Amino acid sequence: MPKDNSIKSVLIIGSGPIIIGQACEFDYAGSQAALSLKDEGITVSIINSNPATIMTDKVIADHVYLLPLEPESIEKILQEQQIDAVLPTMGGQTALNLCISVAELGIWEKYGVKIVGVDLAAIEKTENREAFRQLMVDIGVGVATSKIANSFLEGKEAAQEIGFPLVIRPSYTLGGKGAGFVHKKEDFDAALSRGLQASPTHEVLVEQAVLGWKEYELELLRDNNDNVIIICSIENFDPMGIHTGDSITVAPAMTLSDRCYQDMRNQAIKMMRAIGNFAGGCNVQFSVNPADESIIAIEINPRVSRSSALASKATGYPIAKIAAKLAIGYNLDEIENQITKTTSAYFEPTLDYVIVKIPRWNFDKFKGANRELGLQMKSVGEVMGIGRSFIEALQKACQSLEIGRAGLGADGRQSRNLEEIMHSLEHPSWDRLFHVYDALSLGVPIESVRKVTKIDRWFLNQIQDVVNLENELRRYSLTNIPEEFLYTLKQKGFSDTQIAYILGNVTEEDVYQRRKALGINRVYKMVDTCAAEFPAKTPYYYSTYEGENESVSSDKKKIIVLGSGPNRIGQGIEFDYSCVHGLLAAKESGFEAIMVNCNPETVSTDFNMADKLYFEPVYWEHVREIIELEKPYGVIVQLGGQTALKMAEKMHEHGIRIIGTSFNDMDIAEDRGRFSDLLKELEIPYPKYGVAESAEEALEVAHQVGYPVLVRPSYVLGGQGMSIVINDEDLEKAVVSLLKNLPGNRVLIDHFLDRAAEAETDSISDGDDVHIIGMMEHIEPAGIHSGDSFSVLPPFDLSDNVISQMEEYTIKIAKALNVRGLLNIQFAVKNDQVYVIEANPRASRTVPFIAKAYDVPYINIAAKIMLGVNKLKDFTIERKLWGYAIKEPVFSFDKFPEVNKELGPEMKSTGEAIRFIPNLQDPYFRHLYKEKSMYLSK
Repeated sequence: MPKDNSIKSVLIIGSGPIIIGQACEFDYAGSQAALSLKDEGITVSIINSNPATIMTDKVIADHVYLLPLEPESIEKILQEQQIDAVLPTMGGQTALNLCISVAELGIWEKYGVKIVGVDLAAIEKTENREAFRQLMVDIGVGVATSKIANSFLEGKEAAQEIGFPLVIRPSYTLGGKGAGFVHKKEDFDAALSRGLQASPTHEVLVEQAVLGWKEYELELLRDNNDNVIIICSIENFDPMGIHTGDSITVAPAMTLSDRCYQDMRNQAIKMMRAIGNFAGGCNVQFSVNPADESIIAIEINPRVSRSSALASKATGYPIAKIAAKLAIGYNLDEIENQITKTTSAYFEPTLDYVIVKIPRWNFDKFKGANRELGLQMKSVGEVMGIGRSFIEALQKACQSLEIGRAGLGADGRQSRNLEEIMHSLEHPSWDRLFHVYDALSLGVPIESVRKVTKIDRWFLNQIQDVVNLENELRRYSLTNIPEEFLYTLKQKGFSDTQIAYILGNVTEEDVYQRRKALGINRVYKMVDTCAAEFPAKTPYYYSTYEGENESVSSDKKKIIVLGSGPNRIGQGIEFDYSCVHGLLAAKESGFEAIMVNCNPETVSTDFNMADKLYFEPVYWEHVREIIELEKPYGVIVQLGGQTALKMAEKMHEHGIRIIGTSFNDMDIAEDRGRFSDLLKELEIPYPKYGVAESAEEALEVAHQVGYPVLVRPSYVLGGQGMSIVINDEDLEKAVVSLLKNLPGNRVLIDHFLDRAAEAETDSISDGDDVHIIGMMEHIEPAGIHSGDSFSVLPPFDLSDNVISQMEEYTIKIAKALNVRGLLNIQFAVKNDQVYVIEANPRASRTVPFIAKAYDVPYINIAAKIMLGVNKLKDFTIERKLWGYAIKEPVFSFDKFPEVNKELGPEMKSTGEAIRFIPNLQDPYFRHLYKEKSMYLSK
């Protein structure tokens, strides 16, 4: 069936601000779906309250509504636009729940809007735990023994009937909220209460716990003709008991027998057909008993899921894009395969490589948090590694995490404490993978590790191979290592840093030069969806060590944009937004735009966003060899947050052109000592400060500048490690902790301006002119991280004198730092005097917010200035904000109920929303200001 021509206009519902459990993978899906529908000549409107994402940008949709995700907002859009259909499957649980609420109010029916891509009855069947269980029984699909409970008494009766261990799963929640295991009777009452409270319908499923069973996911697509294809099988490295969002996952599945896989496929297709008659995407989760390969269904999501983005990037099959076309009537065999351009979308992808996803956590932001992983998701982002083998992909994923690891092990970060290691294996946290390696390297038998972790023996054998290779490497020196063996190490994903560490007395550079002399070079293979059965047209690559290099460098003038790596608190989707605009600006300016990034959730790693995509770790060794192959005109590091900036020094040392502000000028701003010297020279006020390399020096500095003091390391993002201290004892503890966690770093001790207001400016400079794009005032006082503060644009309570000081200092600093591109400056204001706290000559967290508030493509403008193709005077900038915009930080403290929720200099928010108000008399602002004004010094 061809597309439904009655659909001329579609509304896509977004997922709102980033929270743990619902992150930027849904913005990727929504962006891809919007572009897919626009290709068909359909007018696309988007509602989403998140200003930090490319999804809410004019390059994605025809009409963007930055409104709260509420029924009132939907009705406002329907009154303004002639909407024919709504697509609610791209915005996670938030979008589905809103779609249901609007349907129950009769709003869709009132305005003649049809729901496409999902069947509301299907949502009810899958989200209602008892309805799902009963449906599975009816169609002959196995499920764990369970009982539904709507009250405390019913829950107790169910537990008594089923027996322990149990799992409690609340209905209608996301990210495993409120779910948990109960191993013994004494813990049941509290767990049951939590589950009932977490469910909006006060309903939980009390279920037999299949701890230690293996966990799998299948991604499916179905069209209107009831054709179903399996896009990807995903196997969890971690067994049942850890939320899939917190599990290391591998695609394709590694340890399934063919019989079990075929059985799983058949059951998944049967489940999808049973839940409703709709065309679109679906995610199914199964558990498999390792003893006899019996299968039970865990859940089914009739929408694009967290794993859909991963499966899309893993296979090169754009699930959200195809699902959007299916939603408007197309069938699979009528849609072109986006990669090959010769086969149809009714063609299951084939992988001749392995992908490994590793989640990224931020427990360091939540002191005192329970770090043990379970049914409730706690990770804030993820990375994906692609390799020809599991172990190569695993090592590349470890290098991508940005936690200071050079691979799985052999980098000086190993633990040798057997008691600590064994405890970690039994109580999984973010570092269990590394402790599996540590245990095997200490000689713990594989079977002992398997018994305590329940991780499949095949995976453990792979990690044991890594340990064996390291032991063999210790027999050699760099000069006598056999070429074939060095080649094997590189094929197994070992970084030059790891090899240097094992050999001892040699550097990463020495190993690099040795393998280059032996002709051991990375080659690049194409992600083609079909294991090279058909030629691929899309330049999407990963590296390995093999014969043929499939990435042919063109003779065009090229720009490489370095991505921001995994999402984490302090560096999120706003930097990916910036990178996408950097790519678009480079393409518009006539350059070949090349992207390097390892985050499967984001739009920057969509294979059609850049002219060429390298899905590789943003890690020096990998980036260096891509630069050697492509020989770009220059590299943009200003848009990818701290991840990309950290590479600037290496590039400077190797003579690689950095596009925009120079390394030396960026270093002045990053090095707090050098920056304060510059402020002194410019006669710009700043808090008294000193630099210390030991606790003794820190005490001396603190006594000179006076308590309270702000203690912080240089070169960090998101306020990592920052604290405010008021006495010698606390200062000593803070400094010792910083130097232990960030060895080699210098500690900055600033006098803290207590009771000061805080404000910031973002600006663009072309070397001659400086344009202040936005000036924001924080409702919270200085001392609370800017990312955790409510910010108002334009300022609501700063005097003309203060505003003119901020303008003057911004222009002075931009010129003194020779800024080419973006500059963010943060100020403290006390007694009408403005002090400069810090300056960041790069894309900031707030630029997307300002760009959306004023409806001006500021990143695009800045990127063209960085590239040297335009000056500020070439642009006519017209702002469109009538009233005020408020940036609202959003937190995920519900995942860590045990932690201190008090805000301070270290950022804790996971995302943000934008809210527009006409004036300062608006009830929302008056309430907000009243709540916060107790902090403000007037």
